[in-house]
Amino acid sequence: MADSLTLSPTRTLDAGSVRIADVSKTFRLEERTVHALDKVSLAIESGEFISIVGPSGCGKSTLLRFLAGLDGPDSGRITVDGEMIDRPSLKRGIVFQDHRLLPWLSVERNIALSLHSVAGSETEKRERVQYLIDLVGLTGFEKALPHELSGGMSQRAAIARGLAPRPPLLLLDEPLGALDSLTRSHLQDELLAIWEREKSTVVMVTHDVEEAIYLSDRVVVMEPRPGRIARIFDISSTRPRHRDDADFVTVRREITDLLAHRKN
Repeated sequence: MADSLTLSPTRTLDAGSVRIADVSKTFRLEERTVHALDKVSLAIESGEFISIVGPSGCGKSTLLRFLAGLDGPDSGRITVDGEMIDRPSLKRGIVFQDHRLLPWLSVERNIALSLHSVAGSETEKRERVQYLIDLVGLTGFEKALPHELSGGMSQRAAIARGLAPRPPLLLLDEPLGALDSLTRSHLQDELLAIWEREKSTVVMVTHDVEEAIYLSDRVVVMEPRPGRIARIFDISSTRPRHRDDADFVTVRREITDLLAHRKN
């Protein structure tokens, strides 16, 4: 029973809380050294929706990989619920820009695959898979193969797969970046509805400032290399948000101006 995860909907009050302390990372690429992150510190509370924005190469995705346990920092400390991250875990679901569904498995079998090591009966797992299929709007496409789905539908399946083990922490790496604007806008609303239902902590990397403001409790703005946190914006307006509201426009302008001044 990997990570002692079960399909129970109960959560402890601090499940999914993240502490990043003085994290730094340097890569060696051919004949040069790339200082990707420099003493990054951030506290994320349980149930928060956090977005990280910044110019290309500022270390956003590197930080997300650390949280997923796919790589580690040279120095500093990262914990989730007080535990050091040293490997991937079902406690931390991740969804990438490309859906990465297995092409020979149906939607329901792709989702069920992530429940293989989770405690629970086969009946509970089938019910969990069907619940998620319904939640992400794929009812009727349970038996469809990935190539039979649109891009938006594939990303819905990928989000369902990431949520299947009920991870306290969900990591999103540009999950809507490859979609057309209409589909992207629709899935943003669905993503919020899913977050409110599932109660996971969410950390999302995105290049879209509007998306970050629309979805998040806080927006973390990164500086270019070496990646540091330039500023954290609290998004206090109530949901659902409207992109033409005065407070939305104001914070968008502040973030875009900050990013413009932080370019290499």
